[in-house]
Amino acid sequence: MTLRTDDELERALTALAEAEGTSRQEIVRRAVLERYERSGHAARVQASSGRLIEKWGDVLDRLGTV
Repeated sequence: MTLRTDDELERALTALAEAEGTSRQEIVRRAVLERYERSGHAARVQASSGRLIEKWGDVLDRLGTV
C-alpha cells in the first residue's frame, strides 16, 4: 500500500516516530487500529444505550419530571 501524505502529516509522523522510537509505518498502523477499536466501542455503547432506554425509558422520564 502507498500512503500519500502532505507536509503536515510528514512532520507529525516523523515527530511521533522519533518520540516513540518506532517507525513511521508503526505509527500509522497503531493509529488505524486504535480508530478501529474506538469505532467498535462507540457502536457497542450506542446499542447498549438503546436497549437500556427501551427498558428504563419510562422510569427515566418520570424521574426527570419530578
